[in-house]
Amino acid sequence: MDIHKTIASQFHAALSMLEQTVRICPQGLWDDPAQANPFWRVAYHALFYVHLYLQPTEEDFSPWEKGREGYQFLGPTPWPPHTQPEAEQPYSQEEILAYLAFCRAEVDRIVPTIDLSARSGFHWLPCDKMELQIYTIRHLQQHVGDLSSHLLSRANLEIAWVGRGRSE
Repeated sequence: MDIHKTIASQFHAALSMLEQTVRICPQGLWDDPAQANPFWRVAYHALFYVHLYLQPTEEDFSPWEKGREGYQFLGPTPWPPHTQPEAEQPYSQEEILAYLAFCRAEVDRIVPTIDLSARSGFHWLPCDKMELQIYTIRHLQQHVGDLSSHLLSRANLEIAWVGRGRSE
């Protein structure tokens, strides 16, 4: 068994499910001002952390070219003064889909090279790279579940389950 291919497959499956939610989200839900964290911001948050945690370390992370400072946070920053960063300029569905494509390419580029027994590379996550990959896929899928539930309850729209993604 090639564990790197398995990890990449599950990243791609979860990213495919996120892509479905983004593509079918009605404009009225995309940036609903009644939501503390609008649909677009949750999708961006999920992609940001896929992108970040694929890197060897925090220092190796280079933000996406259209990244905006603080937009990855769904609540107050984890450091003082623990303020909620403003996110006044929503990302469009096309921009989120472009970031998703970027993250897919990062999965393909980075996952085959990961030393799964190495430390996570992130001081706040005291685990090895293997656990970090599972952690990141779980985080991504948590938000896919939230977004798909939102689509079902607010717009009666469903997404399809994707069990496996592309393996290469």
